[in-house]
Amino acid sequence: MNRTGERPVILAMTGASGAAYGLRLLDCLVRAERPVYFLLSQAAQMVLAIETDLDIPSKPAQMQDWLIRQYGARPGQIQVLGRDQWMAPVASGSHHAGHMVVCPCTTGTLAAIANGNSDNLIERAADVMIKERRELIMVVRETPLSSIHLENMLKLSRAGVTIMPANPGFYHKPASIDDMVDFIVARILDHLQIAHNLVGRWGLDDDRFF
Repeated sequence: MNRTGERPVILAMTGASGAAYGLRLLDCLVRAERPVYFLLSQAAQMVLAIETDLDIPSKPAQMQDWLIRQYGARPGQIQVLGRDQWMAPVASGSHHAGHMVVCPCTTGTLAAIANGNSDNLIERAADVMIKERRELIMVVRETPLSSIHLENMLKLSRAGVTIMPANPGFYHKPASIDDMVDFIVARILDHLQIAHNLVGRWGLDDDRFF
């Protein structure tokens, strides 16, 4: 699977609004030649049907073939894992993925991971990343945030998780929804140490940043 020697990235999409963030991130990971373990919750499939015009198959094998064609990935670069596929590599600390991103992340998933529930493969993979001290980024999409949400974020932050709410900035003067999506995806890529040119950098890449 890993032709470039780069460690795979686990990308999980859950049922929060903001499917465009996860899909754009997947596109960028493929373009960066990173192998991807892709996990999609049942609620995320419903949100994709609402927020996009994409006809993505529901079964993992068919979804994998569709995503590889859709994003021009090389064979095996995207590996789709089922929610109850407990023998998948990401269910164990022995796997070699170095990063996991939950994008978008529901507050329900946030709570489950904060409490170590591990009731499905997304939660178990996140639990593994925390216990193995590997990078886990959670792109939470909810507003307003309750005290319960904030307490769960604090608990995970103290455990080493990066909490990155989907709050795009406007100093790059976005002209479209895609520009706003790219702002968040650029921040994720920065934390993954993957080079990109999605947005300018403050004081460096754009005359608008002074």
